[in-house]
Amino acid sequence: MRLLQAPKRRAGVGALALLLTLLLSACAENAPQDVLDPAGPVAREADQLWDITFGIAVVVFVLVEAALVFTVLKFRRRPGREAAQFHGNTRVEVLLTVIPALILAGIAVPTVSSIFSLAAEPPGALQVKLIGHRFWWEYQYTGAGVVTANELHIPTGRPVYINLEGALTDRVTGEAAVNHSYWIPRLAGTQDIIPGRNTYMTIEADEPGTYLGQCKEFCGLGHAYMRQRVIAHRPAEFETWLQDQGEAPPAPTGLAAEGEQLFTSGQFPGGPACVSCHAAESTELTAPNTGPNLTHFAGRQTFAAGVFENNEENLSAWLADPAAVKPGATMPDLGLTQEQIDALIAYLETRE
Repeated sequence: MRLLQAPKRRAGVGALALLLTLLLSACAENAPQDVLDPAGPVAREADQLWDITFGIAVVVFVLVEAALVFTVLKFRRRPGREAAQFHGNTRVEVLLTVIPALILAGIAVPTVSSIFSLAAEPPGALQVKLIGHRFWWEYQYTGAGVVTANELHIPTGRPVYINLEGALTDRVTGEAAVNHSYWIPRLAGTQDIIPGRNTYMTIEADEPGTYLGQCKEFCGLGHAYMRQRVIAHRPAEFETWLQDQGEAPPAPTGLAAEGEQLFTSGQFPGGPACVSCHAAESTELTAPNTGPNLTHFAGRQTFAAGVFENNEENLSAWLADPAAVKPGATMPDLGLTQEQIDALIAYLETRE
């Protein structure tokens, strides 16, 4: 008998150790996507609603479980005792109906208030249109005529009202569009992007910094590599950034000029010139925009939807074979030589 109990005890200890390991692995100091560490008024309002509902849920759970344990122990089976038989108890039934209804009504008040508050367009908000592609993000500052990709720049202390456009057809692949979901945990809750519909959300940051997020709706092979990055500036710095985005980069020279020639008119074994999909000389909304706008590419921290740090080594690997370094990438392998890759990198580095 003891021989049978020992393996059971070891299995129980192992299961407990595994559970503790999983629990502790979820803990991180200064987690960049910590939903419980709001960094703006929109995220704080959602966090306050969470605190209220979670607190009520904990109290209800403790009371119900305590009553259950008390009942099991108090009225457990004993020798010589028979369970009383009865049908219905009006008082108990009324209490079990009224109490949950009052609790739900109490939760409904702050919930409905928060829903309407977060759905309203804030006065004086910065207007941005967001389009989710497979598998990257396009941002249009429609009032300024500026288009950028993957990194959203915003001013601190000012709400940003985002129009999330759900196209019926994906502009990059030509296939039917799929759902995406935009989520910057420390700035706001998640909002789905649904084909054929326009949805809206507000984000706002208190302090300058970089806030990370992730597409939260499975959208295909590259879903896990569809990251988000919001960079908050002080208002004056943001205005400078926005003004710079509206200006054309300087004319390239030397090797960069060779790269410009390849970019605009090069013919490659794996596809046409880069400019057939990417803009790199204009931020106008009418510029080629099948792929990300590269006008000020050198000023971005990352590329490929935030997957890679923007440096020569990563760019070289990307241009050599995009799908090999980012599964699901829709950019084709153009069959570039190393000399062509070096020239294109030199050109892209001038796009500041």
